[in-house]
Amino acid sequence: MLRYRLVAALALLCAAAPLAAQSPLPATNPAVRSALDIIKADNAWTMQQEVELTRIPSPPFKESSRAAEYKKRLEALGLANVRIDSVGDVIAERPGVGKGPTVMIAGHLDTVFPAGTDVTVKQQGDTLHAPGIGDDDRGLAVVLAVARALQKAAVKTNGTVYFVGDVGEEGAGNLRGMRYIFEKSMKGKIDYFISVDDAGLGIASRAVGSHRYHVTYKGPGGHSYGAFGIPNPIHALGRAIAAIADIQVPAKPKTTFNVGVIQGGTSVNSISASGSMDVDMRSEDVKSLDEVDAKIQRILRQALDAENDRWTGPRAAKAKLSLVIDTIGIRPTGGQSDAAPIVQTALNAAKALGFTSSTGASSTDANIPISLGIPAIRIGGGGAGGNAHALGEWYADGSTGYLGPQWAALIVAALAGVR
Repeated sequence: MLRYRLVAALALLCAAAPLAAQSPLPATNPAVRSALDIIKADNAWTMQQEVELTRIPSPPFKESSRAAEYKKRLEALGLANVRIDSVGDVIAERPGVGKGPTVMIAGHLDTVFPAGTDVTVKQQGDTLHAPGIGDDDRGLAVVLAVARALQKAAVKTNGTVYFVGDVGEEGAGNLRGMRYIFEKSMKGKIDYFISVDDAGLGIASRAVGSHRYHVTYKGPGGHSYGAFGIPNPIHALGRAIAAIADIQVPAKPKTTFNVGVIQGGTSVNSISASGSMDVDMRSEDVKSLDEVDAKIQRILRQALDAENDRWTGPRAAKAKLSLVIDTIGIRPTGGQSDAAPIVQTALNAAKALGFTSSTGASSTDANIPISLGIPAIRIGGGGAGGNAHALGEWYADGSTGYLGPQWAALIVAALAGVR
């Protein structure tokens, strides 16, 4: 029954994936069938990779320990030219046997959790609990599982496939790993990109862009009683936050804003010399993102003027506040039609494996290639998960977790073509 299902799956891919027309995927290809069998039979191996990688801390900008281990694991699979580039990305190659499209599949090495976070993996029933267990240790494990299955089954792809563990996907990392790959080190060399990020079986075909700023109001500060009557940076910060909270944004395209971090002050009886906040704005629509950005920029300056104007007299005149806006990160936005070949391939591969996927938008490594016009998607790694970016993050493989790496393998095979 399983063999019949896999043959049917490959036949559907062959008929439905238009981008594979130059390198059709034979419905009877024994190597591809074997690769899918291997992924399911060796699901425990995939889970082991996920757990072991989670135990290696990988804070923002400190991914080197996990990168070194990931490099060893890719080398152990017999892949070619395994290296760590100048920004810390781990890249391995599986050369094609023809002139088919080049495909890159990646999971990101970094987590959002700072150094010192307890990354011990705890198991309750079939559920694993640990910071980063899903986002994106699941993705890293899936990339390894796909590479291993293609190797063990001796699948011959027409195009070269790159397997990557990249840095800087989260937060202030600002997609620095993928920026370097697509804009510098491998510019023009990748035809299709797949990001495997977190759990589930969904597709992100559209990129949610973001603008992030570190905003600081500065002044001389002073004693809360003795210097009373001068502008207060924290009061200016409060004015700005209150006004930001009242911004109206469209529901469609979904556009959001958030003040995520606030800082300032030395004591309860001090007028602080500074008050700062980190602001995040997101949308999958460029115009909407630019509009909310403009509103926030206006609010920040209005709050500065309001606090400075609140206080009068010679002392206040000499203690005027200033405003500094530093860019934390700008993530590009962009989208693809659901009719795009790469999206259709992913949807058809899902159907071939017996499940239905759906498309949406998210902020992932795929933002960079999408913004450059390179076909790209983000897919889930199978199973179920929750509490991403929280200490209580969890992943449950269930009875169908293996579908994640099977799905990724089928997409890769369809995009690169097989012989």
